Amino acid sequence: MKKSKSTYWLYFLGAYVIVQFLWWGYLLIQLSAYIPNQDAPLSKRVGMVIGEGAVFLLILCFGFYKIRKSISKELNFQQQQQNFLLTITHELKTPIAALKLYLQTLQKHNLQADQKLEIIKGALNENNRLSELIENILNAAKAENKEFQIQKQKTELIVFCQKIIQRYNDRFGIKLIDLTGPDSLNFHADQNVLETVILNILENAIKYGGTEQKIEMHIEQLNRFVIIKISDQGPGIEPENRKLIFDKFYRVGSEEIRAQTGSGLGLYIVSEFVKLHNGKVRCLENKPSGSIFEIILPL
Repeated sequence: MKKSKSTYWLYFLGAYVIVQFLWWGYLLIQLSAYIPNQDAPLSKRVGMVIGEGAVFLLILCFGFYKIRKSISKELNFQQQQQNFLLTITHELKTPIAALKLYLQTLQKHNLQADQKLEIIKGALNENNRLSELIENILNAAKAENKEFQIQKQKTELIVFCQKIIQRYNDRFGIKLIDLTGPDSLNFHADQNVLETVILNILENAIKYGGTEQKIEMHIEQLNRFVIIKISDQGPGIEPENRKLIFDKFYRVGSEEIRAQTGSGLGLYIVSEFVKLHNGKVRCLENKPSGSIFEIILPL
């Protein structure tokens, strides 16, 4: 991350003030050596000045540390925003370009019925991808501005999750996701919000782990809480990154060498939407490989 000029000026001023304080303290200690031993009040006063100066110096150093930390945080956030704009531009252009190519192919070539169906299927997939991306951007804006109002309704969670899983299994033509849990579990939730949370975690698992892995969803009721665990067998997430992944725009790894596309909004939306339900979400290690996303929601 490139430091701004204001950061260097802060370092310079901080170093200058601290050096000056130390120099004045040194001179004061040197001068105190010339005070007669019998002049106790003056010696006491000099000691008080040195003590107060030391406390002030510590407070000043702490203040510079907090200011530096705040500037670094702001610069990091600005860098993440810049990376987001670059990434989101690419993410939006890719499905648009693919849709254009599909339509041009249909327009310019006399294709057989099965070929047309295949191209239409590809175009619909790209359209869905574009819709999901735009939906994530809108949801992130609503979550940040606290504009999202949830509408809870009675939900049969097992049936609700089975429908989502069936869509993925149909989409990829394989049994990609397994569901385990009770036969029935009712609780109140905003179904659109809950669906967005589950979809974002599943999309994340598929993006990094591929479709050759086995994704498992486990649901259980513990006291007055519902727990949804979604585990994958992907590369996993390092312990130091597991809390950061829920920050807006945050993406694991360096922008220069990252192979996976993404906006850095999906898990941020997950975290914010779970909070709207007064719940919690966390990322755990899945042994021997992969991650477990645990969502805890009140009944």
